[in-house]
Amino acid sequence: MVTFAGALVVFVVFIGFIVLANSIRVVREYERLVVFRLGRLVGERGPGLVLLIPIVDRAVKVGLRTVTMDVPPQDIITRDNVTVKVNAVIYFRVISAQEAVVQVENYLYATSQIAQTTLRSILGQQELDELLSEREKLNQALQQVIDRQTEPWGVKVSTVEVKNVDLPQEMQRAIARQAEAERERRAKVINAEGEYQAATRLAEAAAIIAREPAALQLRYLQTLAEIATENNSTTIFPVPIDFLKAFMSTMERTNKA
Repeated sequence: MVTFAGALVVFVVFIGFIVLANSIRVVREYERLVVFRLGRLVGERGPGLVLLIPIVDRAVKVGLRTVTMDVPPQDIITRDNVTVKVNAVIYFRVISAQEAVVQVENYLYATSQIAQTTLRSILGQQELDELLSEREKLNQALQQVIDRQTEPWGVKVSTVEVKNVDLPQEMQRAIARQAEAERERRAKVINAEGEYQAATRLAEAAAIIAREPAALQLRYLQTLAEIATENNSTTIFPVPIDFLKAFMSTMERTNKA
């Protein structure tokens, strides 16, 4: 009889120890406990040591650190009817543990689903060129829409980044041809602009020479000096008629005399 009583005492102590252990929780700085008492919300507890009433209280632990979630690739048809596959990454954190537990069944799953649907909705309204070139603006639009949807759940979306935009092979070739044509166009425009500037300078130089004939003579002498510096055995150059006018007039006066 004594043995049975001793075993009963040990059993009761053991059960009491288990109940006491379950009623004491240590909550870290980045966590919160949402406590329900007989099914009724009591509030958040933590961080630190939290005591719960055994059997009466039930606690749900929620993390407050930023969560990095990959949005699976989504097939999107852009406004100009191009099918692309886009994936993204979303950064969010819980700012109200009570709402994250009470307002939605699984805030992680719900945030993932709303991110996928918003990605298809927002990017499907854009043309392909906008999707490729205006990435920053689209990221901000996605962040604002998703954050507005998750706000009632106590979830704050801080950043949304579109990671990859996968194009069909034929579209990649078309974009490559378009880029090549654009580079050729720019090269022709630059070449034409250079020729126009050169022609403008030549016209200005011709106008100056027309006003100042001595400039033409100086240019002629400079050209002769440049030719003389080359290692040529024989140099043939024309003599301007202007150089000979003085001699020709002198010879004519001599003959008349």
